[in-house]
Amino acid sequence: MQEMNSQKGIDKFRDCCRRAGLKVTPQRELIYRTLMDTDAHPSAEWVYERVRKSMPTISLDTVNRTLLTLSQIGAAFVVEGSGESRRFDGNLCSHQHFKCVRCKRILDFHHEPFDNISVPEEIRKRFELLRTTVYLEGICDRCRARSESSKDTQL
Repeated sequence: MQEMNSQKGIDKFRDCCRRAGLKVTPQRELIYRTLMDTDAHPSAEWVYERVRKSMPTISLDTVNRTLLTLSQIGAAFVVEGSGESRRFDGNLCSHQHFKCVRCKRILDFHHEPFDNISVPEEIRKRFELLRTTVYLEGICDRCRARSESSKDTQL
């Protein structure tokens, strides 16, 4: 099943490239596959470290520019957030994100009502809406458990 989903993702990626008038290069495909094969919402640096194992001559700049291009053509998303390095997501299925403000982990979740967010008419009239997204921040289950266990040991 994973292989089938992986192939669908690659087909979608290739289609996005063609519609944008971009060649499907080995570099783009490897970067996309690396992004698609993780749910870690990686930074460009993280992707670079993995891609260069297979393609040692690739530069961080190429990886970064490719990830930004992928987001511009709809083959990936930049996970919006506050302050840190850009994080990327290759999951094109409808979903939302939760980011832990302590450990910086980003988790996917899907809550169907968030798929149909009502956008004010004044925004729809003024702008071409490409995507709506929900992004939540808080303290994840792991960090909460660590906090609670450290409280227990202090008593």
